[in-house]
Amino acid sequence: MARVPYLDAEDLPEADRDLLQRPIALNRALVNSPGLARGWRGLAQYIRYGSPLDPRLRELAIIQVGYLTRSEYEYSHHTKLGIEQFGVTPEDILAIARETDHGGGDFPELETAVLRAAREMVTNLAVADDTFAVLSRWLSIEMVTDLIVTIGFYCGVVRILASLQIDVEDDYAPYLERFPLPETPPAGGLKGSNDAA
Repeated sequence: MARVPYLDAEDLPEADRDLLQRPIALNRALVNSPGLARGWRGLAQYIRYGSPLDPRLRELAIIQVGYLTRSEYEYSHHTKLGIEQFGVTPEDILAIARETDHGGGDFPELETAVLRAAREMVTNLAVADDTFAVLSRWLSIEMVTDLIVTIGFYCGVVRILASLQIDVEDDYAPYLERFPLPETPPAGGLKGSNDAA
């Protein structure tokens, strides 16, 4: 159960109702602070619709963050979005789990580096030099910058989800059954929102 109310469009002043064009649970919680929700939406929309970064790479990075932090909400949302809209396959989801837990997800070099960058930012706060070098061989400076900001943004998202105890909606829950998160906490004791959903 969320720690803040889930608001609907009719709960908001007319000028703020556009903030719930996508009425997912996270947005319904964030509109408790409409100014914050508006700023949040600007960056989120750039990441999804404005960045030149390949959307498949973006989704792999976000799914990696969700998997590693055990954030049921983030993981289920981006697994669904990745598969339905952005070229991520069910095999990719399983390979992310293998890559994270045992190494050897069998991704090409760039995708491996994207996943490694996401893991390094979650666990070590920064992308290692060798990972950054691989990313820079494949991506423009603009795309590398967008990737790092995207990973950082979603590292923040999972902490907000956990702290506000945002619930996974029914539309996304089947993805947790199809691609379950491990029960054990990841190395380093990081926690996602799994205990909160």
